[in-house]
Amino acid sequence: MYEDALARVDLFSGLRYKELTQIAKCCREARYSPGSVLLSQGEKGLGLFIITKGTVRITRANGPGGAEEVLATAGMADIVGEMALLDDLPRSATVTAVDEVSVLVLPKGEFRMILRHILSTDPDVGLDLLAVLTRRLREAQNRAYE
Repeated sequence: MYEDALARVDLFSGLRYKELTQIAKCCREARYSPGSVLLSQGEKGLGLFIITKGTVRITRANGPGGAEEVLATAGMADIVGEMALLDDLPRSATVTAVDEVSVLVLPKGEFRMILRHILSTDPDVGLDLLAVLTRRLREAQNRAYE
């Protein structure tokens, strides 16, 4: 179903086909037209978005009524929205479709359930996940210093 798309995502690249199939069964497909907002800064995180087509712009408002700052763009095989699923804090940025965008949405509950199962059976996956998240944090910090 969606296993091939999931295997291209760095967060899931170390998983076996069986685990990818578990994740794929929980995903639903969604499409967004240019200018549509996928995620809004400050909202509760209800799902992880895996981009399968198109490009999104990730922005953050600097304070109430402040100017929007472009943090990054993301495209095919990138994920957005994972931070709010892991730390239970509101979304830290807004994600907007630049062009026609297709995503796989993995709901928070299923994401956490699958993650717990995978970590209990293969703890090394946890190290891989931490490496991916740390790399993304470093990239974000490097962009902030540029």
